[in-house]
Amino acid sequence: MSAFSLTETRLASLRDRMASTGTDLVALGPSSHMLWTTGVHPHGDERPVLLLISADHAGFLMPSLNADAARKATDLPFRCWRDDEGPDAALSALLDDCDARRPGLSVVLDETMRADFALLLLDAMDSPSRRFTGDTLAALRAVKDAGEAAAIKSAHRVNDQAVRKAFASLREGMTELEVQALIAAEYERQGAAPVFCSVCFGLNSAFPHHSSGNTRLARDMAVMIDTGCRVDGYPSDMTRSGFFGTPDEEYRRVFAVVESAVQAALKAAKPGVPAAEVDRAARQTIADAGYGDNFLHRTGHGLGLDIHEPPYIAASSDAVLQAGNVFSIEPGIYLSGRFGVRLEEIVILREDGPEIFSDMPRDMVVL
Repeated sequence: MSAFSLTETRLASLRDRMASTGTDLVALGPSSHMLWTTGVHPHGDERPVLLLISADHAGFLMPSLNADAARKATDLPFRCWRDDEGPDAALSALLDDCDARRPGLSVVLDETMRADFALLLLDAMDSPSRRFTGDTLAALRAVKDAGEAAAIKSAHRVNDQAVRKAFASLREGMTELEVQALIAAEYERQGAAPVFCSVCFGLNSAFPHHSSGNTRLARDMAVMIDTGCRVDGYPSDMTRSGFFGTPDEEYRRVFAVVESAVQAALKAAKPGVPAAEVDRAARQTIADAGYGDNFLHRTGHGLGLDIHEPPYIAASSDAVLQAGNVFSIEPGIYLSGRFGVRLEEIVILREDGPEIFSDMPRDMVVL
């Protein structure tokens, strides 16, 4: 399917959602929402850029200096504005194009756009009601198509090789940053772009979001690597844990509990099941083992163009899982001043349950 045909398909699906939710206008900023809908990812700065979508029109408010580059990705119409004139007249014309001057319209706002862009739009309208994209665009993006799933799988193939190489290359005296650089080099060798990488040695593995630094690897240290790359626009995300030396009895116990929590969450994840139940399955497993206070975060997050997007696998989530959802299952136990263990898989939910993207086993890596 061509990029333009994909835009037509996604706009049609969005308009169906708009009709079923009573939405008159969807307003997107230069974000992953705009990219998913149209393939356009314009330069983002303080100059207002908007995509407005109504039942009968879709068009851009676009700074003139960005227009030529943006036109390469779309055939949707532009209302352009220059720095010497400002965006107000162009925005007014675009609102007329969308028949969005009527009072009390229902507007869906891109929750990731700049606040000044959103206020510029709302101030130009007549008493609109507003909400974010949860029941329209975000709901569509949460169900991945075959092309998206294939891209995510490709990114995980690269990620698997990079993480295997990183663990195999560990040597006493290496720093976390040196391992991070090795992973980045492997991504580059395979034509992928790094998205993030957290290499954690020793007590640093007890920090769920550790920033890699100059800590050096020594014997009898825990190792945790959480990393991801991007292929064809879509990312991977995976965490593996292991031990450089001889793991003690508690490390082995904690590792086994985390693995059991992963399995419990995988078993619970099915279409029609509330995301909160998947979180509960992992959390209860850890609590029953006596480590409930050491599981510091939700069980997972959705993944697509963004590393973190709906659905969120959390106790507070009201999402109900659907076939085609892609999300992480990543329980962890963190013992402050000692070590942490997290095991993370990204899965796509099929009708009969979750399919894991990574081919790398979750077995404890002992070196």
